[in-house]
Amino acid sequence: MKIRYSVTSVLLFFSIVFAGAQQQAERWSVQKAQEWYEQHAWINGANFIPSNAINQLEMWQEDTFSPEIIDRELGYAESIGMNAMRVYLHSLAYKADPEGFRDRVEKYLDIADKHGIKTMFVIFDDVWGKTPKIGRQPEPETGTHNSGWMQDPGNPASKEEKNFPELEKYVKDIMTTFKDDDRILLWDLYNEPGNDGKGNESLPLLKNVFKWAREVNPSQPVSAGLWSWGLKDLNAFQALHSDIITYHSYDDPEAHKRVLEVLKSHGRPMICTEYMARTRNSRFANIMPMLKEENIGAINWGLVNGKTNTIYAWNTPIKSGEEPVEWFHDIFRKDGTPYRQDEAELIKKLNNIKE
Repeated sequence: MKIRYSVTSVLLFFSIVFAGAQQQAERWSVQKAQEWYEQHAWINGANFIPSNAINQLEMWQEDTFSPEIIDRELGYAESIGMNAMRVYLHSLAYKADPEGFRDRVEKYLDIADKHGIKTMFVIFDDVWGKTPKIGRQPEPETGTHNSGWMQDPGNPASKEEKNFPELEKYVKDIMTTFKDDDRILLWDLYNEPGNDGKGNESLPLLKNVFKWAREVNPSQPVSAGLWSWGLKDLNAFQALHSDIITYHSYDDPEAHKRVLEVLKSHGRPMICTEYMARTRNSRFANIMPMLKEENIGAINWGLVNGKTNTIYAWNTPIKSGEEPVEWFHDIFRKDGTPYRQDEAELIKKLNNIKE
């Protein structure tokens, strides 16, 4: 029997489907966010880039992608009980080779999963180098913190809306490919929007990346971390659209505590996605136990000392390249030896790792 559909019935059908899709793509409820958080052991780990990569492009481009080094260094994290890594992607690495990029992300996730580590991928970034370029990356500047790290998509590229269709394609392809992958903990959609003096100029891309993510509707939560308390418009948007509240604090314990007390007012689970700068008195010894006690995820900056030179403090290079008196970031030397054995033992203790 042939079924005839009126124009009205067809329009009604698609309006119902569209309404359902819109409902699915809304921000997670507080209850859903809390239920998700309770399914995980206490989340802790590091911002990770392999020691042979100066930036995200060197990590992800085919010629310099290094699964052996990633495997070895994630093994260091596993040895102290870390269960999460925050890892930056880069849209130019995707643009140069979409299929290869997806394959390398898959390989990375396989390696991390082998070590019992889940990953939070970072999509866009407003920090450090303004003009990323595909191809061979620069050598590190001696003794200089993150001399080759690159923004994504860059400055002024992040403010130019003519770039948005291509960025949308990238975001939706990657997130759709991995939207139901339980090796991914969370999508961190935009690192420190408004940095590099951009301020509210980053709002259009921030709003769009949340829109694109909601259209994909991944099974994992999405977030964008608060980081600068003077950026009121950006902070409000980030806090009110993130499923899980994420934030950065390189402050001492007293100042850090004030931040987390304010953010608790949202009633959502929280993860600190950047902390630990020893010379600013943000240390494992005085921050990590506090975060565990508060049941807040703890993701410090840096795992292994390498080409990013993040053992050196921001804007205070050591021209000779000699090791600073006290490392700024990072936990391990390249050979897997902890910079400070007492810190490694503390992390193991907090993770209930016994010899």
